[in-house]
Amino acid sequence: MAQNVRVLNRESVFNTADFKACHASTVVALNKNTIMAAWFGGEHEGSDDVCIWTAVRKDNHWSRPVKVADGTGMDSKVHATWNPVLFKALNGKLYLHYKIGINPREWKAFYKTSSDNGKTWGKPCAMPDGFLGPIKNKPVQLKNGTIFYPSSVESVDEKLWTIHLEVSDANVANWRKISIKCDTFQAIQPSILLYPGNKMQLLARSKQNVIVQSWTVDGGKTWSKVTGTTIPNPNSGIDAVTTGNGLQLLVYNPLKSGKDWWEGRSVLKLAGSRDGITWKDLLTFEDQKTGEFSYPAIICDKAGFIHATWTDNRKKITYVKMKIY
Repeated sequence: MAQNVRVLNRESVFNTADFKACHASTVVALNKNTIMAAWFGGEHEGSDDVCIWTAVRKDNHWSRPVKVADGTGMDSKVHATWNPVLFKALNGKLYLHYKIGINPREWKAFYKTSSDNGKTWGKPCAMPDGFLGPIKNKPVQLKNGTIFYPSSVESVDEKLWTIHLEVSDANVANWRKISIKCDTFQAIQPSILLYPGNKMQLLARSKQNVIVQSWTVDGGKTWSKVTGTTIPNPNSGIDAVTTGNGLQLLVYNPLKSGKDWWEGRSVLKLAGSRDGITWKDLLTFEDQKTGEFSYPAIICDKAGFIHATWTDNRKKITYVKMKIY
């Protein structure tokens, strides 16, 4: 699988900001020449002042970050916001999913919508009881309108991590869940990949120093038990996307975890596959001895350009635009 990756742009989404720390970026294509990124930013992850911010890249220039959601609405208190996910539906409506809460084990899910590509946003909408929506990575909408949201749950005692799927119709109604047996794996934050026919694949991070997977061959009705892949990962966020020509792309940290949670996040790579089983590293985004380059997001726009973002040491968000030949 010989693939040539050409990096067209690499830059920081912002150079100065009204927050001290940032993390968990997401990216979406708004139209032919415009993309939007979002992330959470504040004093530090989990602090009550952490809000959701967005910026738009148009004509090779990023707009100044704008605050679009805060931690109000869960109860009478203000809490941190977490893990924004941008998604543009087939009907043109733009969705911003995010979480509010004191931690990822006790948070609640909200979303906002925009009909003008994020220039204005509606009021926060709470997800139906028992649903969390996309936990970190983007949903996938099938041609029939059905939307699959990659989701997961962390138990309050932190001993159990499980992945699952949540599904809605094209109108973001009629929600249902699809359970996935995680076997002995502790897994969260899946991504969805598409294959010919009715085949799909989930890839997720795990506590076992490896990326794990689950497959469906019936269009997402049933999924296989989670198994390990051959791809190493230090229990750090990943993201993946299917390109228009069927190439599968994965952004991930390839090292093993250390004694501290941030260890193993100093190298970030792009890998490709045709079958979802055999993966080949195509590009190294970051290769440092120390530091955190993590929580990537990756999309493929209608013109075939690949866009990726990730956390740069909790201080900036890095953006890359690529073409793969």
